[in-house]
Amino acid sequence: MEISRRQMMIGAAVVPVAGRAAVLPTGSARPDDEAYWAGIAAQYDITPDVIQLENGNWGMMARPVLDRYETAVRRVNRETSYYARRGLTPDLIAVRDRVAAKMGVAPQEIAFTRNATEALKALIGGYNRLRPGDAVLQADLDYDSMQACFDTLKRSRGVDVVRIALPEPATHQGLIDTYEAALKVNPKIRLILLAHLSHRTGLVIPVKEIVAMARARGVDAIVDAAHSWGQLDFRPADLDADFIGFNLHKWWGAPLGVGVIYIRQARLDLIDPDSANSPPFAASSYSRVHIGTVDFAARLRHLRDLWAEELRDVKGLEILTPADPRLHGGITSFRLARRTSVQDNMAVAKRLLDEHRIFTVHRDGPASGACVRGTPALFNSAADDDALVKAIRSILP
Repeated sequence: MEISRRQMMIGAAVVPVAGRAAVLPTGSARPDDEAYWAGIAAQYDITPDVIQLENGNWGMMARPVLDRYETAVRRVNRETSYYARRGLTPDLIAVRDRVAAKMGVAPQEIAFTRNATEALKALIGGYNRLRPGDAVLQADLDYDSMQACFDTLKRSRGVDVVRIALPEPATHQGLIDTYEAALKVNPKIRLILLAHLSHRTGLVIPVKEIVAMARARGVDAIVDAAHSWGQLDFRPADLDADFIGFNLHKWWGAPLGVGVIYIRQARLDLIDPDSANSPPFAASSYSRVHIGTVDFAARLRHLRDLWAEELRDVKGLEILTPADPRLHGGITSFRLARRTSVQDNMAVAKRLLDEHRIFTVHRDGPASGACVRGTPALFNSAADDDALVKAIRSILP
């Protein structure tokens, strides 16, 4: 088996190390208990230069995790192949089993990847049920790289790509109806892509209901859970999906470069093994990717609500993610009314940074136009949200 740096980092992470012990706060852990969460925030080395509200790219390791990671890197650098060929595999399996237990799945149903994109790419490219003339379905809020993978299926498999725009404003039933209508109009659809929590606007779609509706029509679903695992309180079983890609370095605070692919054991045969893998992993999700070289969700929702719901009815501003708690996590996007171009929203993000030292990011892709995304993390505070509210009000026309 070829050993990668990623495997070494994951495997070495389980080795006990000496380091600074985390002094965790005591208290209620209520989402609005600022004293408690200030103690959590103290576990992070945050930059004083800006208010960091663009945490969707990747997450920050808490200081105890960083200490452990640095110690693991030093050990791997010191022992090199002596560790890789003797201790890595048991450590890797131990970590995998712990993650599987947290997810509530069988260990052989998951494998580590570098990120959710790699996991989803393996699922989309390896899905072997498609035939020329079939169709696949994606939405405007799906991740760009995954849309590109679906577009590649048109060239490589001879399938048609159907693209829909999700409704704005969205409702729980309206989202289900949108996907159902697309399947009714396009009976040749065999596979759909579902972004559980959109990186563009923060919209959460009712995956379980859509998966069940699609399955009843003989349609499979691949679920992008890159942002939802850690922002929302769920386990894979709650989605009842067969194929899911996860990130652990966004909202779980793992070192950068750790994702997970999930394939339900009973559906493993629908995803082809990676051509670079050898037989030993044939009966597990590891054969489908090549291995080269506290409930904090409530806190994120609370931080999100402090600014998004405060501004929801402000004239001249559009909050893209619905107030319905079933349809959002911590991410939420906004735009100034009728300012839908990429340039408009880049300018808004620039003003927030230049004038208020608040770091956000523009996103494009929604059919309704571009927007600006705010993504809080555990180290953010209610005061950060107050600053964002005041900054947005100040730039309204």
